[in-house]
Amino acid sequence: MKHVVVVESPAKTKKLTSFLGKDYKILASFGHIKDLPSKNGSVETDNNFKMNYSVSSGKKKHIDAILTALKDAETLYLAADPDREGEAIAWHVLEEVKRKRDLSKKIKEGTLKVKRITFQEITKSAVQASIENAGELNMDMVNAQQARRALDYLVGFNLSPVLWRKVRKGLSAGRVQSVALRLVAEREKEITDFNPEEYWSMHGTFNTSENKDLKSKLTHFNGDKLDKFYIKNEEQANDILATLNAQTWTVKSVEKKQTKRKPMAPFITSTLQQEASRKLGFGAKKAMMAAQKLYENGYITYMRTDSVALSGEFITAVRDTINTKYGDKYLPKAPINYASKAKNAQEAHEAIRPTNPNAIPGTLKNASVDEAKLYDLIWKRSLACQMANALLDQTGVDIASADLKHVFRATGSVVAFDGFLKAYREGTDDGASDGFDDDIMPKVTEGEAMDAKEIKPEQHFTQPPPRYTEATLVKILEERGIGRPSTFATIVTTIQDRGYVKLEKKRFHLEEVGGVVSGFLVEHFPKYVDYGFTATMEDDLDEISNGKVEWIAFLTEFWTPFKQTVDDKIVNAERAKSAVEETDEVCPQCNTN
Repeated sequence: MKHVVVVESPAKTKKLTSFLGKDYKILASFGHIKDLPSKNGSVETDNNFKMNYSVSSGKKKHIDAILTALKDAETLYLAADPDREGEAIAWHVLEEVKRKRDLSKKIKEGTLKVKRITFQEITKSAVQASIENAGELNMDMVNAQQARRALDYLVGFNLSPVLWRKVRKGLSAGRVQSVALRLVAEREKEITDFNPEEYWSMHGTFNTSENKDLKSKLTHFNGDKLDKFYIKNEEQANDILATLNAQTWTVKSVEKKQTKRKPMAPFITSTLQQEASRKLGFGAKKAMMAAQKLYENGYITYMRTDSVALSGEFITAVRDTINTKYGDKYLPKAPINYASKAKNAQEAHEAIRPTNPNAIPGTLKNASVDEAKLYDLIWKRSLACQMANALLDQTGVDIASADLKHVFRATGSVVAFDGFLKAYREGTDDGASDGFDDDIMPKVTEGEAMDAKEIKPEQHFTQPPPRYTEATLVKILEERGIGRPSTFATIVTTIQDRGYVKLEKKRFHLEEVGGVVSGFLVEHFPKYVDYGFTATMEDDLDEISNGKVEWIAFLTEFWTPFKQTVDDKIVNAERAKSAVEETDEVCPQCNTN
């Protein structure tokens, strides 16, 4: 055994052993091996934010196995996942190795070489290529992870005692979770404060010359174009109805046009979580667990990504698959390239895609039911993103009164060519139509007389905004720049685990304690639960990863005003009025209950 490769998950060891052979020993760290203890002094704010890590529970035996294997090794390959957290895991492993005097000496002498390798997919070619192109640890990414961990510790460890004293014992606050909670709380307030407004619409069913029904909606009355609230009440609706019933009707115009719809981009973490929620009913955590297994088994690329880029090799392979499965008319002349929306998207990463487009759904070995369902989604989306546009034939018919003052409009559309829809149709929120269902209109001609079979008014009331689903909450977090691919699932899970929100019929409902906590934080710590401020912090962490911001200076700029606010509020803020229950839990900072 000449080389030791350390990965995060034991699920990867068997595959990597088969790829690399007997000269390589593959060991797992089982995730993070070290973390900050939940006690005072884990981050020394007066000592350049020195972070006092301890070995996580149950991890010493895994560290010992790595150290033992390295005694006779020539190379240590740090193969943790290709993101900020993975870089920190690799660094922590190396730090533990350097603590052993004999191994540290070997590293200094060059008899034990240390290399960092990453791969976007667990395939033989990708793993072997990573060995051939091995590099060094990226300390900018390590420092970004340390800054993120320090921030989360400092916010949680200092805000939580304020909540214990001013709201209720046993509560917690978090840098990002509290902002997500605020989103849910504000939506709940919008719903509570909502006053429905009455409005009416007018619908006509006309009989064509071929004795077919044509359904339409009133768009103009007395020459006025109707807006949503033009007809305000039943009395006005009945007056309009009486006028309309006295008219004769003719087809004023028939408009036909063809529109194209482009395929959607391949999956990134957030869009995969959203679609898994809409189409499969998976929570964000469940979706990521299934994706993790698919990745570890070599079926998909790395599942924590904000890049929509695809490798040239994959595009060539998937175009061959499309041509074979659907025919050349479903294949665009040139490959489709997508641009990432995320400002700091890591373009060295790829979108979430199958490692082999010819591994069709239903053929995966040892995949659970959930994994098979998620793979089916990923495979179809990955094909669809490189397929031809869909074409829709749309028809609009205006039916006017003799004096042209009153107009009904009928619309319909037919999918003329399904294109990418052959492989995949995107899910929608709240049961909305995706616009691709055929709505076939009866044939009519301009100038044709029409009989009004029925004209009837419909009463409506405006609706409050809907409560968030997991899909829509992840979507709004991403749109506001809050959180990153590695944290979306954790954010959504944490606010539930804390008892601040409850998921009922797939929608988040605010619990009383969640409302009290959010209200207290918004009143007394508005800056730190501000959406823009939180997004800026995430951007700054990305800039640390890119080597553009120094992490100690970043933490100093945050900590000084934050600590002043905490010290002020723990003394001067009034206790929140709440009916929430007391607990026997002990405060982590002052050790009282």
